[in-house]
Amino acid sequence: MDGMLSQEEINALLGSMDTDAEDTSENAESAEASAVVADSDRLSPQESDAVGEIANISMGTAATTLSILVNNRVDITTPSVSYVTLDELAEQQKTPCVFIYISYKAGLDGQNILVLDEQDVKVITDLMMGGDGTNIDTELNDLHLSAICEAMNQMMGSAATSMSSMIDEMVDISPPTATRVNMSEEFGEELQDLIGKTFVMVSFRMVIGDLVDSQIMQLYPIEFARMVYQRFESVTMGDAANEAQEETPAPAPQPAPQPAAPQPQAPPQSAPMQQQPSGAAMQQPMYAMPPQDLNIQPAQFQSFAPMQNLDGIAPENIDLIMDVPLEVTVELGRTSKSIKEILDFSPGTIIELEKLAGEPIDVLVNGKFVAKGEVVVIEESFGIRVTEIIKE
Repeated sequence: MDGMLSQEEINALLGSMDTDAEDTSENAESAEASAVVADSDRLSPQESDAVGEIANISMGTAATTLSILVNNRVDITTPSVSYVTLDELAEQQKTPCVFIYISYKAGLDGQNILVLDEQDVKVITDLMMGGDGTNIDTELNDLHLSAICEAMNQMMGSAATSMSSMIDEMVDISPPTATRVNMSEEFGEELQDLIGKTFVMVSFRMVIGDLVDSQIMQLYPIEFARMVYQRFESVTMGDAANEAQEETPAPAPQPAPQPAAPQPQAPPQSAPMQQQPSGAAMQQPMYAMPPQDLNIQPAQFQSFAPMQNLDGIAPENIDLIMDVPLEVTVELGRTSKSIKEILDFSPGTIIELEKLAGEPIDVLVNGKFVAKGEVVVIEESFGIRVTEIIKE
């Protein structure tokens, strides 16, 4: 062969190129359509930054609460904001996880979801129950879910308090609920309403001592994220307007109008008038009213010196507060128990207090330690005989 293409081969090659061009055009149109849908779900850069900052402050407060619950240092890093669907999350999350649903009942209207790894939940609940965080070989059960819900209730409660200060309105949450989800399996009925929705995902790196180094994710519905931003932005703009108003100097007071000076009487026609130099202002004489005879005396004021009683102490009008009610509390003793020990309580359980038998008990007024006493019986009621007044 001489290396030349036949007409049939040329026609076949041109037909293949036309088909490839049509496929490329269709793919471009499809990609363009999906980009439009994605753009409609995306937050603006200002909204994304604000949501990330709000979540950062809220979760920082929540981490402090969690560190108290687990008696370990808890560090949560600066978050990253992205977008995700359940299908995309299933590709990222290969191990079973726990979905914790946070619903708002005051201040905000909506719900967000916290996603924790199953192993992390076991470590946190073991620490909360007084363990060392290594008893994680058991399967995740209702006790784990109940404990993590209580932990998230306190964590997100403190986070709601921080959010209250940011939107200048009280924010409160309902008790959270938790569900174990295996992302590698088919989604259950509890997730059917979430399939196909796009969420704003705020991801944090969570470190608990030497036991946990994992990721915690917070999923915001797009509408909820925009609502949080709008509430935050309205408060920020209001504060900026108030600051600008405070910094604007007040207008200078206008001087009060001066009364017109009396005009001098015209001189008689026979008197010659002196010629004033050109451009010089004519001076007008002022006439004062003759002083009148006024009876002026020094002012007399009542003395405000405090009256002294026989002991040299100024009396106090304590009668004004004699009918104010105060709460008197008698404290028999205290002790500290772990959550595990409290869950083991049953009728007949004996709790040992730190006070010894026969030791005086504390009497508190509005929470302030004021006296010590001993228990007595008055007919069919208990009473307290005060034995010592505490003086500070």
